[in-house]
Amino acid sequence: MPMLDLARFPRLPLLTQPTPIEPLDGLTRHLGDTLNGVRIFVKRDDVAGIGLGGNKLRKLEYLLGAARAEGADTVVTVGAIQSNHARLTAAASAQAGLACELFLTRSVPRQDPDYTGNGNRLLDDVFGATVHELPGDADSLAAAEARAAELRGQGRRVYTFPSGGSSPTGCLGYANCAAEILSQADQLGLSFAQIITANGSAGTHAGFVAGLAAMGLDTTLAKSFAVLAEDARARAEVLEKANATLALIGSERRVSPQDINLDGTHRGSGYGIPTDGMLEAVRLMARTEGKLLDPVYSGKAFAGLLHDVRAGLYPAGSSVLFLMTGGTPGLFAYKEALAG
Repeated sequence: MPMLDLARFPRLPLLTQPTPIEPLDGLTRHLGDTLNGVRIFVKRDDVAGIGLGGNKLRKLEYLLGAARAEGADTVVTVGAIQSNHARLTAAASAQAGLACELFLTRSVPRQDPDYTGNGNRLLDDVFGATVHELPGDADSLAAAEARAAELRGQGRRVYTFPSGGSSPTGCLGYANCAAEILSQADQLGLSFAQIITANGSAGTHAGFVAGLAAMGLDTTLAKSFAVLAEDARARAEVLEKANATLALIGSERRVSPQDINLDGTHRGSGYGIPTDGMLEAVRLMARTEGKLLDPVYSGKAFAGLLHDVRAGLYPAGSSVLFLMTGGTPGLFAYKEALAG
């Protein structure tokens, strides 16, 4: 099996690895022939570690590892009001004994209390982060960098990272996960026709691409469904971040646009805006498996997977793996949409 050695990069353990891979037997029984003989498995990063879990912990292991290696006492990052990344940064910082400041933008046009004060936003406060709320059109990263400079002027040692933790260092988390999945598949006697994830800030997909490329494998094995940026921009971000991560790893390989497998057709009218497909996917997973997809990321991505399977994209008897990225607190911010 191909190998990937990331041991030289500082890492702060935040989750128990490997996270399990499980078959969706209840969903299979319910959908029957409409699955066309395709078996769907899930990679349970939603149950990993602290702060109610989620894919951002893999990125934070390397980001906070780097922060600790640099002697940081404070981390500053950005996101939307219901950012899973912000919530997990607050939780991981609390565990690591670091101060945490979050710059959160009102990126979704909602002002109701469910959205502005529940779910992830509630937990940011519970975990003790200092939260700065900004208008939806604000440059949150510029504001965060200005605050970091102010804190440094006070003698603090500050480490900043972008939305989703999707820097090359953060992307190492999913490069490592690509190797983890291949090892698990080998142990389970499985061969996945596709590994599928949601694409927000592009770091999870870019990490997968970089990991597969560094191991000399076909990068189109990893497919994402865009939920934030429109198709062309999402592709460009995955490409740029994957190549930056490959450079960081020290691999000579680089990827091209044709190496990026991305679908932008299940985004709907915008980031955080519910779609019929997302609502069906969230309810179907909950009512056949007792597992929770979130309404912003994995709900839309799983809707895309169901569409592709029903359309016959995968041969009968093949297996596909869906990355459950967490985001459960976000469900409580979408009470009205999910009622019924």
